[in-house]
Amino acid sequence: MQLRDQLRGTGVALVTPFKNNMEIDYAALERVINYVIDKGIEYMVTLGTTGETPTLSKEEKIELIQFTYQVVADRVPVVVGIGGNNTLSLIKDLETFPLQKAVAVLSASPYYNKPSQEGIYQHYKALAEVSPLPIILYNVPGRTGRNMNASTTLKLAQECPNIVGIKEASGDMVQCMQLLKDKPADFFVVSGDDNLALPQIACGMEGVISVAANCFPQEFGEMVRASLQGNFAAAKNLNDQLLEGYDLLFAENNPAGVKAFLTELGLIENYLRLPVVPLSENLHQSVKKYLQKNLQYTA
Repeated sequence: MQLRDQLRGTGVALVTPFKNNMEIDYAALERVINYVIDKGIEYMVTLGTTGETPTLSKEEKIELIQFTYQVVADRVPVVVGIGGNNTLSLIKDLETFPLQKAVAVLSASPYYNKPSQEGIYQHYKALAEVSPLPIILYNVPGRTGRNMNASTTLKLAQECPNIVGIKEASGDMVQCMQLLKDKPADFFVVSGDDNLALPQIACGMEGVISVAANCFPQEFGEMVRASLQGNFAAAKNLNDQLLEGYDLLFAENNPAGVKAFLTELGLIENYLRLPVVPLSENLHQSVKKYLQKNLQYTA
């Protein structure tokens, strides 16, 4: 099966649960992984931004990769996040991290440095030259401070055989449509914006790497599958039910929102590593009310 077929649908950008002593809660992570697989998601993404990777040590990252493989047990494909703003360090990670059981690497564009478009191109070109796995670009200017233009993405897609797709989270629908119009036929594009996934799939995207799928895996996954099948009436009905949930997920911070939902579902404890803190009490109460109104969202 081709990679784009394996990664068509919904991928979950996994949270990293913590205990009250801020150690990783592997029992809780196992519950989340089994929950989302049982509810029908298509693949798993470990070490994404939703996993609070800026606060994880290299040793913890390696442990999380290996634990994810162990629990997933080949039931769905696994994508590993390896991104950042130190190109030389990422090259070492690509050469040393346990990637043998993954199908691809998801790599967020450099943050804080604010490189030029040429700098972004050279960064990804250097990664592609050493990566043992296909690379999926990740454009998320709301976090990185620099948008990767469609022209830069297309140049990478055309010139680097090991760069096979992009998670596009610019929120710019015109940029998305330009990218979908001009991309090579074998280059796949997935959404990185849960609340835009439906219209972006309508424009030609092949799915989404999702935060919401941690806590709404069944409903969100069904919405994405309906969209991919062209059944937009059914997709809209499901998406309408989720709109308030999307707002709550991202009202203050990701992953504070999704961890509040997962806590209320009984899957994890509500701990985050600084500088991220749990949702404010008023918003957490709104999460509870939303779940009470939507009783199908139960673990």
